[in-house]
Amino acid sequence: MKLWEGRFSKEIDKKTNDFNSSISFDCRMAEQDIAGSLAHVAMLTAQGIVSATDGEVITDGLCGILEDLQSGKLAIDPNAEDIHTFVEQTLTARIGDAGKRLHTGRSRNDQVALDVRLYLREQVKALRAQLVELVEVLTNKAEQYAATIMPGYTHMQRAQPITFGHHLLAYGEMLLRDIGRLDDTYKRMNVSPLGSGALAGTTYPLDREAVANSLQMAGVTHNSLDGVSDRDFCVELAAALSLVMVHLSRFSEEIILWCSWEFRFVELDDAFSTGSSIMPQKKNPDIAELVRGKSGRVFGDLMTLLTALKGLPLAYNKDMQEDKEAIFDACDTVRMCLTAFIPMIDTMTVKADNMRKAAAGGFINATDCADYLVSKGLPFRDAYKATGSLVALCIADGLTLETLPLERYQAVCELFDEDVYDAISLERCVAERKVIGGPSPENVRKEAAAMKIRLHS
Repeated sequence: MKLWEGRFSKEIDKKTNDFNSSISFDCRMAEQDIAGSLAHVAMLTAQGIVSATDGEVITDGLCGILEDLQSGKLAIDPNAEDIHTFVEQTLTARIGDAGKRLHTGRSRNDQVALDVRLYLREQVKALRAQLVELVEVLTNKAEQYAATIMPGYTHMQRAQPITFGHHLLAYGEMLLRDIGRLDDTYKRMNVSPLGSGALAGTTYPLDREAVANSLQMAGVTHNSLDGVSDRDFCVELAAALSLVMVHLSRFSEEIILWCSWEFRFVELDDAFSTGSSIMPQKKNPDIAELVRGKSGRVFGDLMTLLTALKGLPLAYNKDMQEDKEAIFDACDTVRMCLTAFIPMIDTMTVKADNMRKAAAGGFINATDCADYLVSKGLPFRDAYKATGSLVALCIADGLTLETLPLERYQAVCELFDEDVYDAISLERCVAERKVIGGPSPENVRKEAAAMKIRLHS
């Protein structure tokens, strides 16, 4: 039975019904649908719109349905049009005519708008908790490897010395911004549209604020048209999750590189790697690769939402049914990625010696060599040119700045002295970068501690 069939003289076509139905994906909102209905009937009773007797019977009936769904005693009918229809029809079948009064002063339009908000509110909380856990893992490792020297890169070329702890905190900063975006999305999501009706509210004396308060929502929507047609919060969440995936994908790309024999900076635990069906020596970073690949899926969900909404007139249109599969998939995908990603990072082995060896090559202390000359009074551009000449000499002779004899230094610029070797040591190069945001071990430890405070403030 359809809630709307009174207007029609014959049954809807079976294939059309399957196409129209949303029960296969909105069934996951069963608890939220019942929570919204419980708040609605409590308000109807308080306002005298539904009798106290009917209100009590409806409430008991809804609680019974929820209990039976949670225990598995009651299964959701896949032939129902949607979760709202299933709950209401199950209620009426159990308690009789009183169940038919539940929908007083309400439309499926404002009902589904509420359900989606309530469901995504819980998803945001769960996603936020996972991101917090990942940042905690990163800050702990940053403290552990605050002084572990590695090459920093630009254009994938060795550039300047940094520490592994500093590198990890860069991702911590990205994830903190992701958490902030989820918090902002939550604020705009957490308002109640119930009472907007189909599009124009209702003549019943509803107490919308009471419903919002009982559902722990911050307020109510202030325009009935917008209340039923707004899905900005879905787009906002999908956009925030897309950025989460951008950050996880970038991190995954580096892990994949670091695991290669060409780098050997880290090794993933066997629990987060796979092998080859033909090459017995292989240990593949498949989890990182899958996370990198699944980013496109979440981006696609965002584009689905934007495309579905971009041409819709007010108020509700059936196109909006497309919001759920896209935003549900985005949430599911990111949660699944984080579930695998967090322990993968937590258990990986850091090859500090290989990082230090890589940092020793590539002349990544050349800037510090130029800065040494600046400290002696030479203008930076002249110091830059002199250091470039030294690098060319080293390349030609198979030397490094550390092994280049002092007389060769002085042949290029007489300001060089024995102390140049201390100035260009990797440890000194890193330790002296104490400017706020710099990679000195002292800074890294301070920033890791500060990040933990920011994370829980």
